[in-house]
Amino acid sequence: MDVFDELTRLRNDGQKCALATIVQVRGSIPSFESAKLLVREDGSMVGTIGGGCVEAEVWNAAREVIATEKPRHMSFNLGQDAAYDNGLICGGQLDVFVECISPQPAAMIFGGGHISKSLAKVLDLAGFRVSVIDDREAFANRERFPEAAEVHAEDYEAVFPKLNVNESTYIVIVTRGHRDDMRVLKWAVTTRARYISMIGSKRKVISVIKELEKEGTPKEAFERVYAPMGFEIGAITPEEIAISVGAEMVAMRRIPEGGWRTLSKSVFADEHLSAHLK
Repeated sequence: MDVFDELTRLRNDGQKCALATIVQVRGSIPSFESAKLLVREDGSMVGTIGGGCVEAEVWNAAREVIATEKPRHMSFNLGQDAAYDNGLICGGQLDVFVECISPQPAAMIFGGGHISKSLAKVLDLAGFRVSVIDDREAFANRERFPEAAEVHAEDYEAVFPKLNVNESTYIVIVTRGHRDDMRVLKWAVTTRARYISMIGSKRKVISVIKELEKEGTPKEAFERVYAPMGFEIGAITPEEIAISVGAEMVAMRRIPEGGWRTLSKSVFADEHLSAHLK
């Protein structure tokens, strides 16, 4: 299996991995400069940097790199330690660089209105792969959303099976009405999406969630829902709302969970909403 083919497959599937590369060689080693080892999240590997204790240490470092997303630069002297008695004492030295390869985050915007137009631009600039979904062709087209990687002008239920939703997916619900928002939210909470947000007042959020609970959606399913969406920055215009939502999504992507939760609250972390949803 080719390392780069597998790396591409993992990114497309929304999975992180670590890539270890021999970046410098001095003397004789049992591999070669530029040799690569790919470590998946489950610990399985593709490729090799020579085997033995060096590869074992790099594998351990790779698991840590995947967890922290912080790269490592490692140096090895193959003749310095009796631990390399398994055939790797070649007398040489090598440096290995281990980096985390994260999938490009995908932003799926449901609704093609004014906020969506601004949000698509903001998220594209921030590095998200943007998809726009609306059941009206006049609102979901290439002319209106030139930045989007995908534009779907179909009934929402018809589009759901076509979307690849994984842990790197961010869903934003800004359709034209209460009922459509509810249809999309009901589906969204069944997916693996990392972030789900919905536009609307706190009263609307309470109403939608209570209605979906009556239809059989368990309360726990809404723990990943951030609504009203975006940071509270006093946003009024579509452009300002897009900035507040984009900032919330970037924070969730970049800030560790503990720090992230001090900045933004899910519907059940919001004391006012939680009290009304009990």
